[in-house]
Amino acid sequence: MPIGAHMSIAGGLDKAFARGLRLGCETIQLFTKNRNRWQAKPLTEGEVGRFRETRGETAIRPILAHTGYLINLASPDREVFEKSLVAFEDELERAASLGISYLVTHPGSHTGSGEDRGLARITKALDLVLAGAEASWPLILLETTAGQGSSLGYRFEHLAKIRDQSKFPERLGFCFDTAHVFAAGYDIREPAGYRKTLKHFIDLIGAERLKAFHLNDSQKGVGSRVDRHHHIGRGTLGRRPFYLLLHDERFSALPMVLETPKGTEGGRDLDEVNLNTLRQLRTMATFPSG
Repeated sequence: MPIGAHMSIAGGLDKAFARGLRLGCETIQLFTKNRNRWQAKPLTEGEVGRFRETRGETAIRPILAHTGYLINLASPDREVFEKSLVAFEDELERAASLGISYLVTHPGSHTGSGEDRGLARITKALDLVLAGAEASWPLILLETTAGQGSSLGYRFEHLAKIRDQSKFPERLGFCFDTAHVFAAGYDIREPAGYRKTLKHFIDLIGAERLKAFHLNDSQKGVGSRVDRHHHIGRGTLGRRPFYLLLHDERFSALPMVLETPKGTEGGRDLDEVNLNTLRQLRTMATFPSG
């Protein structure tokens, strides 16, 4: 399976490829705009051209985009909901213009209005966006969440309900985040728990709709409902669930992307450290001790 990391777009969207190649990434994820702003300048023909040209010069596949953090399609606040709708549509159009395969998004937070109402608003928002989307545009991947605060998507049933109630279920896929799932209460540290969790997930959403993984260890324990990523093998998950995923033939073609904390350690890029850990696990013949 292709392994990679979320890459910075500082200096231009196309720069993400050089950063990924330097680390040996086989796939990458990126933001197509500032993640903490509602609006962004429209992409120029030059930006789109450079991105597509640079992508064509590499073997990095697939490319994932992640929506910004202000978007909340579950918000009961009319102004926030409408701004989120506009921002989400813009993110989808940007990803489409760049030829990106998948747009990953957190479902949203109901902010006290209740889970059922929040899920209904997410479905409504996605339907409104997809009604005007072209068939060639990126597949939207709903991401599993830790359930922090009033976030939705921490139960697999939430994701299945959005898909089942959507007018465009064929335009929706799913992204499985290891840290989020663990913090939400699914213990995947040992083979039995791993198999049970993945079976439950696939039974609900369908094996063909699982399109990507986020590989993150967790700072907090199982069921904590706290979203805090950690370096691979150094958190409460340990190395075992990553070994299990990397040796699971069902997912051999799916992209697996790091979202671990950035920085350096002993002069080495921490993305490189985490990627090397994953590569070692991928080549190990026996189940790790911890």
